[in-house]
Amino acid sequence: MLDVFFSVKHLLKFEQIRIDNVIFALHYRVTRVVLVALSLLVSCKQYFGDPIDCIVDQINSRTIDMFCWIQSTYTVPALAGALVGEEVAHPGVANYIAPLVDDESHQYVIRHHKYYQWVALVLFLQSCMFYVPRYIWKCWEGGRVKGLVNVLNLPALRPDLKQERVRVIVDYFGRNFHRHNLYAYQFFLCELLNFTNVVGQFYLTESFLGHGFNGYGPRVVQYAQQDPARGLDPKDEVFPKVAKCTFHKFGSSGTIMRHDAICVLPLNILNEKIYVSLWFCYVSRLLALALISGCGLLYRMATFAHKIRPLILRARSRLASKDKVEAIVQRCRIGDWFILSLLAKNMDPFMFRDFINDLSPKLLKKEHYS
Repeated sequence: MLDVFFSVKHLLKFEQIRIDNVIFALHYRVTRVVLVALSLLVSCKQYFGDPIDCIVDQINSRTIDMFCWIQSTYTVPALAGALVGEEVAHPGVANYIAPLVDDESHQYVIRHHKYYQWVALVLFLQSCMFYVPRYIWKCWEGGRVKGLVNVLNLPALRPDLKQERVRVIVDYFGRNFHRHNLYAYQFFLCELLNFTNVVGQFYLTESFLGHGFNGYGPRVVQYAQQDPARGLDPKDEVFPKVAKCTFHKFGSSGTIMRHDAICVLPLNILNEKIYVSLWFCYVSRLLALALISGCGLLYRMATFAHKIRPLILRARSRLASKDKVEAIVQRCRIGDWFILSLLAKNMDPFMFRDFINDLSPKLLKKEHYS
């Protein structure tokens, strides 16, 4: 089973040049890897056997298995809490037409379970959706930071090569000063997409599971703390291990014959635990992101204040002169400050100090002649 997780470990490899932050990386790296691994795990029959096994007389077992896998199974929610062994054979497994006291036919509401053949695909698609903001930001970013940093993230360089690369960055800022606002706003938009995606994933899962995902985690925990003989197991309600399937075929005289099959769904043992984990993952992320987004909103608002930006940049470039950092940042717009912050994050501290020392007089000179 470890082979499944080792096969996606390359997705966790960190890049040398970082163009985002830790919160951004949690979305496209950690969450995406977890969802891809779960998708592969659900697809591995060698670990969990056949996804469905159905029992019915007079029909080939392989045929009924394929039919019920394709057409879906069903349970009767009204009988999910019935007494097993006396009222029903398994939780929610019964004929959906049952007689009442007055002998009139009464039809129970049945619940079809069609999701199980889509679980692996949906988990994979969800992992792709967590990568979409990252992909958009990489397209918009266009390798700008990597091109500027080049080899300046290395601690040891030849003096002539260091001076040449620092001069290139200084010249770039001299030509493109005050032209980076769109660059910064594009990143802020991708951060907003990350938050929107997490909220949307919760409601997508809720719809996918037939509106059985909302409150699923607490109900499972509550059931685990009480007597198993009492109450309905919420895992069986959403992910039944035993369900029914109806197959029709023609008899020898041409009449339509109905065959009720009982199907065992061993894969739901894994699915129920996956979605319990995902419930707590999504909810904890929503709560955490609500707090982080509130703090992030204050942080973003603070970065628009000229007095705050030097403090943030100085924290990332401790070796650079305090006066020169403040002199540069006071003349920066939000986009210039943002790309300077990315450079400070990726460049060697000594290289960034030299870059600030060379950039400061150039900007002062440009301001003097403008």
